[in-house]
Amino acid sequence: MSKVVVIGVAGEDGLWVADLGAGTVTRIVDPTAGALQTANELRKSGVTLTKGIDLAVVAQSAASVSGGYMDG
Repeated sequence: MSKVVVIGVAGEDGLWVADLGAGTVTRIVDPTAGALQTANELRKSGVTLTKGIDLAVVAQSAASVSGGYMDG
């Protein structure tokens, strides 16, 4: 199972890496080459990209997630 996820949120600048094993989320420098740079450029143009993700939901707070509520 993968232990690292790269996240980009619609309407927000920048990318984040979530290290699931360490329990951390850290902002990363925008990639300047390679497949991640290509994917980031597509994301910036409005394309939604997923690979190996079977659930992703944006919520306004951790409390709303832990309470079972999701934003529409």
